[in-house]
Amino acid sequence: MIPFNVPPYVGTEEKYILDAIAKHKICGDGEYTKKCNAWLEDKTGAEKVLLTTSCTHATEMAALLCDIKPGDEVIMPSFTFVSTADAFVLRGAKAVFVDIRPDTMNIDEKKIDAAITKKTKAIVPVHYAGVSCEMDTIMDIARRHNLWVVEDAAQGVMSTYKGKALGTIGDFGCFSFHETKNYSMGEGGALLIKSPDMIEPAEIIREKGTNRAKYFRGQIDKYTWVEAGSSYLPSELNAAYLYGQLENADKIFEDRMSSWNKYYNELKVLEDDGKIELPTIPEGCEHNAHMFYIKCKDIDERTNLINYAKEQGVMMVFHYIPLHSAPAGKKYGRFSGEDIYTTKESERLLRLPLYYNLTSEDQNKVIEVVNNFYKR
Repeated sequence: MIPFNVPPYVGTEEKYILDAIAKHKICGDGEYTKKCNAWLEDKTGAEKVLLTTSCTHATEMAALLCDIKPGDEVIMPSFTFVSTADAFVLRGAKAVFVDIRPDTMNIDEKKIDAAITKKTKAIVPVHYAGVSCEMDTIMDIARRHNLWVVEDAAQGVMSTYKGKALGTIGDFGCFSFHETKNYSMGEGGALLIKSPDMIEPAEIIREKGTNRAKYFRGQIDKYTWVEAGSSYLPSELNAAYLYGQLENADKIFEDRMSSWNKYYNELKVLEDDGKIELPTIPEGCEHNAHMFYIKCKDIDERTNLINYAKEQGVMMVFHYIPLHSAPAGKKYGRFSGEDIYTTKESERLLRLPLYYNLTSEDQNKVIEVVNNFYKR
């Protein structure tokens, strides 16, 4: 069976993990955490990057920094993972879902204005498949209405919008290093901070509400509890695993892009024949080959293709169930406007196997299976 995903592995992970163990420093914010933070700051141009235990926790930190309170509303797409909403719902906010664009599966920036009320506090664009939302329009809306922008860039590491790294355009950005992502530490994430004024509050929240970070920098002679916070520091062992991959980020990027391009080029004939739709990359967006998906005619065709592929030894998957149709989505959110594309397009989308070191033979097998299905 060709799996849908294989967690990335480059070969230096054990070396760095053993080094962390030998140095008797395996809790958070050790040498490898700092190396990862510095690498991400250098690569993205973010004012500050803080490694976290997950992208979910990075988004929770952003919600805290935005001072989200009960009764606030936060605008986001319904076609996203539950963490996008959970981070704000936990603060008592209502998730206000907006329809998506069928070309990119991202939030439709033209529908955001109509969703804004006097209770709106933030906009959360989700960069699906590592392809950027229309951020110029979203940032203009946010400025006009004095709203926070939290970029859910869980899938967007190494992607850009008009030359800017995803996660650095809004007030905060959130990365994921889950095992399904391009670069992994098993479970993990990072918070990207734009304003220097927000760095110290973020450090305090991340360090259980203490000013411990200032103490370790020698700025104070003791640290104490100064604000409400939690523990969002990942283990140094996880950071060591990730650092080996960040050192090889370009190699991983090129490998995945090669697979993505091969899928696109080889399946283009099916799109030209009107059998499927392939991903769209808008002008000004540079993606990271996080995923390759096709769109079938409808949910029945997708189900048949999934079953056929499994019989042929290829695992294909779909996601997400739109949040507004889920029990918690109905309880904690509402849909603004009409659901024209969210449900319809989510039921057509099918993800093909794509991971680092996916062999050429396996790529050919996946392409053959899709082609043969549509020849039947």
